[in-house]
Amino acid sequence: MASTGSPTLHPRVVLATCCLSLLLVMMDVTVVNVVLPSIRAQMHGGFSTLQWVVDAYTLMVASLMLLVGTLADRFGRRRMFLVGIALFCAGSALCGLARSVEMLVFARAVQGIGGSMLNPVALSILTSVYVEPRARAQAIGTWGATSGVALALGPVVGGVLVHWVGWQAVFWVNVPIGLIAIALTLRFVPESRGGRGRGIDAPGQLLAIVALAMITSGLIEAHNYGWSSPAISGFLGFGALSVAGFVIVERRAATPLIDLRFFGAWPFSGAIIIAVLAFAMFSAFLFLNTLYLQDVRGLDALHAGLCTLPFAAGSMLCAPLSGRLTGRYGARLPLLLSAIGFGAGALLLTGLDASSPLGLLLASYGLCGCGFGLCNAPITNAAISGMPRAQAGVAAAIASTSRQVGALLGIALGGAMSASSVRGGVVEWSAFPQATHAVWWSMVVGAGCIAALGLVSTGLRARRSAQAVAALLDSA
Repeated sequence: MASTGSPTLHPRVVLATCCLSLLLVMMDVTVVNVVLPSIRAQMHGGFSTLQWVVDAYTLMVASLMLLVGTLADRFGRRRMFLVGIALFCAGSALCGLARSVEMLVFARAVQGIGGSMLNPVALSILTSVYVEPRARAQAIGTWGATSGVALALGPVVGGVLVHWVGWQAVFWVNVPIGLIAIALTLRFVPESRGGRGRGIDAPGQLLAIVALAMITSGLIEAHNYGWSSPAISGFLGFGALSVAGFVIVERRAATPLIDLRFFGAWPFSGAIIIAVLAFAMFSAFLFLNTLYLQDVRGLDALHAGLCTLPFAAGSMLCAPLSGRLTGRYGARLPLLLSAIGFGAGALLLTGLDASSPLGLLLASYGLCGCGFGLCNAPITNAAISGMPRAQAGVAAAIASTSRQVGALLGIALGGAMSASSVRGGVVEWSAFPQATHAVWWSMVVGAGCIAALGLVSTGLRARRSAQAVAALLDSA
């Protein structure tokens, strides 16, 4: 690892700056969901529009996260970090200025491009600044804990801003925070680069973007065009072809975007599938419940945000517990507990209607929050388990990308599965609770899959498969 042009080093200020970037990105996840009904009311967008407001951002993050890590190692992490903050702030300002749905979706995509440059690059900056292992672990722990705080603050901050100012303020608040982060970065964050630059897999990157965009478009627009329409068949078909092309290209590339040999290790494959499932459930859960609270039960944004606090609190409390359990017992126990949280929380909603008791809703939100908080540490642990040290960072980056892919697909699938309440692009809110039942039952099944994968991917045969892949990578 090489550092260049370093200013006087203040590690705690660098940590605070990186935490600010995480605060921006993670708070945006829950803030935007809370303001969706306000956006729909003012801009008269359809149900698919609300999905695109969320997924335009996530699509960019999921598509570009792996590429950004390579670019940062090659051209400088501080430089990439500054570009990311600037783009995120510019996208936020464009969101605040948006006067049409199309402009808002475009601005969210710009935000996503910036967001893809923040978290992975910030983590690389921390690892270059904190060299001593124990200090590095504490710094990364603080950085990760910021995620739970941001998730907790998001709904409340969003509700307060919408209630007293308007939904545009949710995006404008990012600008001063981002400017502070830029000033701190310029003053205190040292420049650093990777010791050995990886090649850029342009064909693989392009195919990944096309595949995610086509599949997401097909799922989101299906209720507008119909599943049998040529447009939807074209979207999904072209997406499937892009996935097949991606696999072929990655097998032949000298420096692939994703080394497919990793998937021969059961712990890694299990972690990737679990990450997609868990984050798909998380994003669908938050998206549909925010709409339910405001458009079905008639709560304002502030009270809807307060209702989601049990989810954020459960996540924030269980995340550090998950880390301790993973360190002491391995990934299996926290994954099983995560599955119980997700499954029990979703099961409580399978009879959801317009008059479901508030206590039942809060219990469901808390259980799902616990499930979400428990899954993150074992996902990362399983992804890097048995991998050579030189490949552990790449494996963790792929796991992070799979989380974003899951969040992207969760919004698209959640909307597609509850589309029976949509008529001509407009939701019939009286039918919406019943329409979501399929989503909650799917979450119960998904939780069962997480439990099964947690058992299979942490056994003796799984460990042997990881050892075999590690030996293959080392020999290469």
